[in-house]
Amino acid sequence: MSSPEVLSRIEAAKRAVLAQADFLHREFGRVRSEWKSDGTRVTAADIAISEAIFRELGAQFPDDELLSEELGDGSAPIPLRARFAWILDPIDGTNNYATGIPYCAISLALLENGTPVYGVIYDLARRVLMHGGPGFGAWDGERPARIKLQDKVEQRMLGFHSPVDKSLAPRAALLVERFKIRGLGSSTLHLAYVGAGLLDATVDYNVKVWDIAAAVPFCQGAGGEIRYLAGPLFPLKVFDLRMARIPFVASAPEVCAELETLLR
Repeated sequence: MSSPEVLSRIEAAKRAVLAQADFLHREFGRVRSEWKSDGTRVTAADIAISEAIFRELGAQFPDDELLSEELGDGSAPIPLRARFAWILDPIDGTNNYATGIPYCAISLALLENGTPVYGVIYDLARRVLMHGGPGFGAWDGERPARIKLQDKVEQRMLGFHSPVDKSLAPRAALLVERFKIRGLGSSTLHLAYVGAGLLDATVDYNVKVWDIAAAVPFCQGAGGEIRYLAGPLFPLKVFDLRMARIPFVASAPEVCAELETLLR
């Protein structure tokens, strides 16, 4: 049975994310952007959403740790010491958002003792709030979310971004040979769509923790499995904007095993 502390935070997370939906749509494709030193794009909307959500959560839960890709200078890693922490990606898919491509999302994860227990994701393209976690189940809007189990091998769709490290191109070729590839430009949505049953699987070599922290518990709540190819990611001990990229696969357990064998 979940504690009242967790349940109150879940409800607060859903309210805080939904409160930013109108602003997200209003600025879509219009907001000015700039490029950061790490080669990623940021917009004024990223900053505004981060500040608004953390202002609301901070007022309700002043002892919680509030962690975002877009707040702070990243000069030093932040140890996680509180029981509860929040990891926010205010707009996952900022390149899409800034240029008017609708595959982007607000992604907010609740961590307890370093482990994601619930994720809340607003999918701009479908205007849907996705949320869930292990032991809670998962919802894609108003409907219960479950992973796909029935597709024939030749019909399976895989969310995949071309890896930044081009030495991984031979592995990418293996995936192209075996799956129908979908590259949406949002790692949050790739993983969340696995949980929602819209994709059969996802493989990614490019993500950092804020890209997937909310989609991990959502996918798990929908019956999916996430396997990290470079060792365990959670419980998270330190939030570091300069962290290494996280390779992982996600799908139904048997497909995860197939992908892990293929890619290793």
